[in-house]
Amino acid sequence: MADWHEELRRVRKRLDEAAGYLDLPRLRRRRAELEVEVARPDLWDDTANGQRVSREYGQVNGDVELLDALGAKLSDVETLLELAGEAAPDELAGLEVEAGELLADVGAELDRLELRSLFTGEHDESDAVCEIHAKDGGTDAQDWAEMMLRMYQRWADRRGFGFELDEVSPGQEAGILSATFIVRGRYANGLLASERGVHRLVRISPFDAQARRQTSFATFSAVPFMEDVAEVEIEEKDLRIDTYRSQGAGGQHVNVTDSAVRLTHLPTGVVVAVQNERSQFQNKAKAMQILAARLAERAREERAAEMEALAGPKKMVGWGSQIRSYVLAPYQQVKDLRTEFETGNVSAVLDGDLDAFMESYLRWRRAGGGADAAD
Repeated sequence: MADWHEELRRVRKRLDEAAGYLDLPRLRRRRAELEVEVARPDLWDDTANGQRVSREYGQVNGDVELLDALGAKLSDVETLLELAGEAAPDELAGLEVEAGELLADVGAELDRLELRSLFTGEHDESDAVCEIHAKDGGTDAQDWAEMMLRMYQRWADRRGFGFELDEVSPGQEAGILSATFIVRGRYANGLLASERGVHRLVRISPFDAQARRQTSFATFSAVPFMEDVAEVEIEEKDLRIDTYRSQGAGGQHVNVTDSAVRLTHLPTGVVVAVQNERSQFQNKAKAMQILAARLAERAREERAAEMEALAGPKKMVGWGSQIRSYVLAPYQQVKDLRTEFETGNVSAVLDGDLDAFMESYLRWRRAGGGADAAD
């Protein structure tokens, strides 16, 4: 029985730490404030605000209820262990099994909660606006970009996140030149931060008649999605707005009306295109949100660059860095070149099994690896 009491102490310590880094007292206060907001009869007069308040309440209330439920389970374990101390021999084994199952349940939930402590960015909880671009490798690179799009869509599906495909530029022979999409879910942006950079694919080319090995590259970027465009000042005179006919499947208006919208922000050269909404007005509104997100991220990067310049020279890490290799031939391996995490199950990774790579990146970043990354 001493072993069970020691395990209980260890798990309770982990729960206390979780209550600390999630700041349970603050969560309880915030829940009380949000309960007042949710009960207001005029909450949904402003739909965007109603959605924001409702979403935050769901997250905060869920965190509080989870921590309380885990504490209740540990109290049940204490009760079982007390009963076991007085139980007859034929009852002892059953009580220990039940206590062990409860401790295992709490431990598994704490494993998931502890991932939260790895999110340190201001916008880690946000939805993410993502882009994929085919780079070196011709048709193979365009095919690789489409494979990556499928990989991230499968990953989002696995986690129960929303996935909104906003624009796709088809490749010349196969695959895609680029894609823009939004992943909606708590910590989507924090998780997808691990994927920013150049992804390298090595395989026997299906487009080479001589079946030679081909190396191709595609890039992935993610920035926090902004629901409120007003947070970033965008003047109409700074925009060039082009409309064009949407390409590919996506609804009854696609290839019928010139509903797709391309925004060019003239001062920065940032270009955003959206084609998958049902009207030109909706496409423009979504494009403005994505543009605001990209401009906000650009401003953050510029501030960070200024601070780094003041701090002195460092090894450059950025958009051009190769972060991960996916090798299909002559052997099977996916390896992250920053964290050294790797797996031989390439098909699972391409089917969206990315969580282990993301977690290893977050742990590596917290340990200081991101300060002087990458190969």
